[in-house]
Amino acid sequence: MEKIRVRFAPSPTGTLHIGGARTALFNWLFARSQQGTFVLRLEDTDLGRSTSESAQGIVDGLQWLGLDWDEGPDIGGPYGPYRQSERLNIYQEYLQRLLNAGHAYYCFCTADELRRQRESAQDDRDAYRYDGACRHLSADEVANRLAQGQKPTVRFKMPQQGTTVVQDLVRGKVEFQNELFDDFIIAKSDGWPTYNFAVVVDDHSMKISHVIRAEEHLPNTPKQLLIYEALGLTPPQFAHVSMILAPDRSKLSKRHGATSVQEFREQGYLAKALVNYLALLGWSPGDDLSLMDIGEMVRRFDLDHVSKSAAIYDIEKMAWMNGHYLAELSSEEVFSMIESDARTRGWLTNDNHDCFIKIIDLLRSRVRVIQDLLPSAEYFFTAPEHYDEKGVEKYFCKPGCIEKLAAVKSLMDIQPFTAGQIEDVIRSRAEIMKLKAADLIHPTRLALSGRTNTPGLFEIMELLGPEACSARLDQAEAYIKALI
Repeated sequence: MEKIRVRFAPSPTGTLHIGGARTALFNWLFARSQQGTFVLRLEDTDLGRSTSESAQGIVDGLQWLGLDWDEGPDIGGPYGPYRQSERLNIYQEYLQRLLNAGHAYYCFCTADELRRQRESAQDDRDAYRYDGACRHLSADEVANRLAQGQKPTVRFKMPQQGTTVVQDLVRGKVEFQNELFDDFIIAKSDGWPTYNFAVVVDDHSMKISHVIRAEEHLPNTPKQLLIYEALGLTPPQFAHVSMILAPDRSKLSKRHGATSVQEFREQGYLAKALVNYLALLGWSPGDDLSLMDIGEMVRRFDLDHVSKSAAIYDIEKMAWMNGHYLAELSSEEVFSMIESDARTRGWLTNDNHDCFIKIIDLLRSRVRVIQDLLPSAEYFFTAPEHYDEKGVEKYFCKPGCIEKLAAVKSLMDIQPFTAGQIEDVIRSRAEIMKLKAADLIHPTRLALSGRTNTPGLFEIMELLGPEACSARLDQAEAYIKALI
């Protein structure tokens, strides 16, 4: 049986985009489900744009997501190096094989000459294709130009007729007319390979069995297959996964929200939630199951259930998933994630740890990202500076509101001052006053928190304590009097 070997091969020229993260995840899931090997390779031959910071950011993002690799630039392996910038001698060997066999040729066309060709094609409203000016240069002419010190590119000699067929594991049979492609560059004038050539050499020499990548690479595949054929090599199997589109089916961009793993992490999303969400962008486990841990994904994953239809990015579903996983964390796990920020705000001291944990327990099921937790807890640590406008109109401006707040304030000697006891006493007082309990609860909630939407009032009062409750009820009474 063929040994499954897949790779994730990002270009370290920016952050880890969620599209790239999903590609890495699908490769990782396929490798783990098949007891195969997952390889990390950095395609950093774009020396002007590739940076060590981007490379480290990609590594950090994958590690945060929990996607480990079996071979890579940091841990090595039997088929390294795993950075393209360290593989120049390997590319030159294969390049010479193509030149010697007549499948590639030197191109001495200057940048200005190629620019004029492109402009002419634009003027005629034609798609630009290199005109093959150097395709038929004699060996003597090539030798003379090289001797003069000219620095040529190297182009692959495309067949000028016929079709190239891609047998894709997701999309089925896809045919490309060879005449639509020009003789594309496979090595630049500085000797470095271009993408379509380097990826063939790397995937072959690293014994990659399956190439699982984004749909946008599908048009590159016939070019790569022809290079495999010219070199006499067996190509891997290809699987091109669907694009991720915005809700309006446009190309996903920053205007649609976070688009990189780093952004999601900084905004308080959990790795488990992001992995779960990305797995379902273009793959279905075969039923309505949406919440899955990584082990379940590995057990269920196969390429047969990867869709060729575009996946639609839904930040609301992502946030819902994150809220689910956030609620599953222990109080101490949540505490560790916000402790530093809480101390910076001055809300967490060495004396209020237990109370702080209770506040976390009260609020964490009400937020969907961890960054929202502390802002939602502000009223526990500072008295409200203003009150919700609609709440003021609905509760504070009603006749008798001051008397209602005064009635609650008179109960601050409740013993013990616990949520259960507070609830019993306030509901009893409402009956005595011939009111509904809500007639006391809603204005009191607004007075204590400044908000109309909070956890249970009685739990809030217990955590605030009688002194803080009394002071805030006095503050609200003064505010109401100023309104009248």
